[in-house]
Amino acid sequence: MRILLVYPQYPDTFWSFKHALKLVSKKASHPPLGLLTVAAMLPDEWEKKLVDMNVTALKDRDIEWADYVFISAMVVQRDSAKETIARCHRLNTRVVAGGPLFTSEYDEFDEVDHLVLDEGECTLPPFLEDLEKGQAQHIYTSSERPDVTKTPIPQWSLINMNKYSAMSIQYSRGCPYDCEFCNVVILNGHRPRTKTKEQMLAEIEAIYEQGWRESVFIVDDNFIGNKKKLKTEILPAIIQWLKQKKYPFTFFTEVSINLADDEQLMRLMAEAGFDRVFVGIETPNEDSLVECNKFANKGRDLVASVKKIQSFGMEVQGGFIVGFDSDPLSIFRNQINFIQNSGIVTAMVGLLNAPRGTRLYQRLSRENRLLKDITGDNTDCSMNFIPRMNYETLIEGYKHILTTIYAPKQYYERITTFMKEYRPHKVHGMSKLRFYHINGLVRSMWVLGVMENGRIRYWRFFISTLLKRPKLFPLSISLSVYGLHFRRVAKKFSKTPVLQLPTAIQVPSNLTDI
Repeated sequence: MRILLVYPQYPDTFWSFKHALKLVSKKASHPPLGLLTVAAMLPDEWEKKLVDMNVTALKDRDIEWADYVFISAMVVQRDSAKETIARCHRLNTRVVAGGPLFTSEYDEFDEVDHLVLDEGECTLPPFLEDLEKGQAQHIYTSSERPDVTKTPIPQWSLINMNKYSAMSIQYSRGCPYDCEFCNVVILNGHRPRTKTKEQMLAEIEAIYEQGWRESVFIVDDNFIGNKKKLKTEILPAIIQWLKQKKYPFTFFTEVSINLADDEQLMRLMAEAGFDRVFVGIETPNEDSLVECNKFANKGRDLVASVKKIQSFGMEVQGGFIVGFDSDPLSIFRNQINFIQNSGIVTAMVGLLNAPRGTRLYQRLSRENRLLKDITGDNTDCSMNFIPRMNYETLIEGYKHILTTIYAPKQYYERITTFMKEYRPHKVHGMSKLRFYHINGLVRSMWVLGVMENGRIRYWRFFISTLLKRPKLFPLSISLSVYGLHFRRVAKKFSKTPVLQLPTAIQVPSNLTDI
């Protein structure tokens, strides 16, 4: 059997880092971890190829070579996935599809030959058994939550690691929280299921053996869902491995804000090479936190929590949302002030949307406020429901946030605020210089210091950091390059016209201010 695994293309979004990656000669941020794991679950004797369309073009001869094309995608990749499926059918190659997009919207993909949904450890084996018998079904689904200690090491040999800025591994699935807007618990459940320390070391070692020596993203939706196991088993094992290998990696992951409450855990993470964490801040408005059940964030000084994590040597990247029913008109200014005061340089602000299956989706459906499916890109000025705030006011206020926080003045001020709090952990061997670093520095100096608006502020920041904080200079240049990407994304969406809401939707009586 010949299997072609295809990862569809991402549009130009906040998280694509498209404009930043060009400066360091990388094609994509992360490899398609799900497909690489699926490849490891297929029979060893099958021939396998992988095409990540974010890295290389998908050619007709690739599709024609294959007996089956396996596609996995997130919702934001929907358009590319549909185009790829159509190409496969034109070339008479059968398609097997799975992953978050197809699990959430399987009813929109009747043209797919075989839908292998939910978690692959449960649904892929029966599909393969039926395929061998010549009686494969159209849909395979399961409500079971598989034991991730049985998940194989991804088949890294299928990709060219040099095309990516970071590698990815998974430690856990599931999140103990139940935020109204989040579909993580729909896809992966509430109880965090974790891998063993032996598994984690084996997966890290596998990446190391392939020659990787840079950043590794642990893709968990909440890495600290089981703090006790992290502190007693996982992090001590990673620390020991790093020492033995002379610190070849740094790590970054996603956590909840209560990481700030556990100094022991923060120290261990810093010692284990974690230098970045993404935190869902969502909003500084307490009523909106109550509304969406973000109880880990309620009743705390969020700015102080962010600064504490930064002081332990981890850059905090933040996710923010506007469009909650409880948002006042002051939310736009409050979000800007919070982001600037906290020093969260990488601040992803999105409009609230309701993914299928979430409690928010169910509530809005009961209130007759749903409009369509989400695009998967919550920075493209789209909403899939009727908001309580006047729609035009909300969209214009949202655009104002983006254009403000990524303007050169505010952006470089925010990096400076961050660096005043940041206390990087002294991990030996992490600063090895590579050619593409030098190339990226030179290209960034040309683009940011000559070609782009804000070049005077760039050079002031550049020189100030070099003189006052030389040890943080490489990080400051990286953050400057990220800013280029964010500004271009924000500029594109700031020009998006404000659409009229459908008049055919019956608006509930309590929403007469729309």
